[in-house]
Amino acid sequence: GGAVLWETLHLLGFKVRPYVPDRKKEGYGYSNLGIDNCIEQFNPGLIITVDHGITKIKEVEYAKSKKIRTIITDHHLKGDASPKAEAIFHIPALSGSGVAYFFAKEIFNSFSPVQTQNFASLQKNFQTDYLALTSIGTIADLVPLIGPSRSLVKYGLESFSKIKRFGIKHILKQANIEDKKITPYEVGFMIAPRINAIGRLEHAIDALRLLCTNDEKKAYDLAHKIGNVNVERQELVEKSVAEARSSIGSDPRRGSDPIIILVSDHWHEGIIGLIASKIAEEFYRPTLVLTKTETGYKGSARSIPSFHVTEFLRSLKKNIIDVGGHKQAAGFTLEKDQLSIFKMAAFKLANKLIKDKDLERKIEADLKIPISKINLDLVKSLEVLEPFGMGNSRPTFYSEGILTGAQLLGKTQKHLKIWVSDITGKTGSVIPVKTGIQILELISFNNAEKFKTLSRGQKIKVVYNLDINEWDNKKTVQGKVIFLESLND
Repeated sequence: GGAVLWETLHLLGFKVRPYVPDRKKEGYGYSNLGIDNCIEQFNPGLIITVDHGITKIKEVEYAKSKKIRTIITDHHLKGDASPKAEAIFHIPALSGSGVAYFFAKEIFNSFSPVQTQNFASLQKNFQTDYLALTSIGTIADLVPLIGPSRSLVKYGLESFSKIKRFGIKHILKQANIEDKKITPYEVGFMIAPRINAIGRLEHAIDALRLLCTNDEKKAYDLAHKIGNVNVERQELVEKSVAEARSSIGSDPRRGSDPIIILVSDHWHEGIIGLIASKIAEEFYRPTLVLTKTETGYKGSARSIPSFHVTEFLRSLKKNIIDVGGHKQAAGFTLEKDQLSIFKMAAFKLANKLIKDKDLERKIEADLKIPISKINLDLVKSLEVLEPFGMGNSRPTFYSEGILTGAQLLGKTQKHLKIWVSDITGKTGSVIPVKTGIQILELISFNNAEKFKTLSRGQKIKVVYNLDINEWDNKKTVQGKVIFLESLND
């Protein structure tokens, strides 16, 4: 979002400089320290926020006291009152990058072709590069892919094949996906983590430089630097999540409380959101992860679908310095002496609000279907529903069948591949069919332990997605397992 807005204003002729807060020293958004640093470096008359500021009442007043006006562009949850900024562009249906895209586009639209020599390049950017950048921000921020966000991501993903921007091209090369069709998967698991990694562990200004540079050598160098930092980030997260699991296992409260609170004196504050996300997903509990800072504690929260974690934290505001976020993700800070009081209050409130039924993991399928009704045409017809992602999940299917084979996959043999056919007749024999496939191949990732419970001829029930596997110029139907167990369980 910052790249789109800064570059638009720059190409329109405004005297504009980008400023990315230092995550460790200044926090994530609008702060008095950040305002002071902007004054020291640039002495601006106007600050435009991107993806933050909607709750920063005192900070906007502080900027005013320094003769600086503020325009806020944000999508996060509003507070009880709004800042008295020059203007506020607050669109919860979009990501921060989506709000920035439309804000920048409206500024561009107010100029005529004769008013700027960069009119043609900007017009093209809003149809290609800026759409691609906005789609990255939307997918990375886990914004539901419905309404205007779905449109931005659909056309943004299509723009990757036309993009000329050196930074994006070298990210794709560095991730070995330059010739692939870009989907939300590639963005969410390969592109966005690289862009985010540098801000988590170092300073995010390098990510902005990568996205905006016109120097291919610089783009190459930055892409490789960011790729290396991403590997470091992955290793750090893996180690920290292992520590988190260990602390959960030794916690006497584990199992009795509907919420998980983890505290460390050494976890890097740039990755606590990733730790919270992995623990919340694994244990299916709202998870708060805090790490010690020089002045107190910085926290990150991730939740389950039924529980609004930002509203929960705001209910504890007398124990918190600051909080902001969405329904399923939030960031917050505590004073040094608030930790024990905050934990007690959080556990007490969570036990009051969260019911046992909220903590039951639900697996839903869109359609029960015989294996023999599945074919390539069916899977291709699902493409009209793309892009799939948060809020617009890939269709899920439920089938009951006979297991005809199974094997382990991967370098460490941690994935499972199975073959399933319809159950037909009393004997469970397989009957050849003409309309669909006879046997469906499915992959179950990180589920090797299930292999020892399976046997050929076993009746199973399985929930899965369908996709097309292309190999050696041949297209076949393949399923991805979501849930698998014996039909008799």
